[in-house]
Amino acid sequence: MSKYEPLGKYLSQQNRAHIPMTFREIERILGHSLPASKSHRAWWSNNPTNNVMTQQWLDAGYETEAVDIASEKLVFRRVRGKLLSQPTEGERNGATEELDDPIFGCMKGTMTIPNGLDLTAPVDLDWGRVYENG
Repeated sequence: MSKYEPLGKYLSQQNRAHIPMTFREIERILGHSLPASKSHRAWWSNNPTNNVMTQQWLDAGYETEAVDIASEKLVFRRVRGKLLSQPTEGERNGATEELDDPIFGCMKGTMTIPNGLDLTAPVDLDWGRVYENG
């Protein structure tokens, strides 16, 4: 029995499309601490050859997303298998519709934009002045 098998069993018994969890909750399910590599984004990737724990959540029909290393939390999202619960209104309206292309959404949850950051603001306020005097 793999030391990560309890996580696979737990996820297999779930009937939700999204399961938000903290690293501490995962450790509680496992009955032991996660390795130090938990602080590396690669540990939580969905690559089946990544590590033994990855294979547990993939075999249970889930993938990780919205991994937040600093806050030590993530979301397991069901990618295959039958959901036992009824879909939410958003799911019925196609808000979480899965696309056939596996590349769609592969970067979701890998970047966090800090509060108050305006992505539309120019980085260099003098960028246009270079050509004014030229």
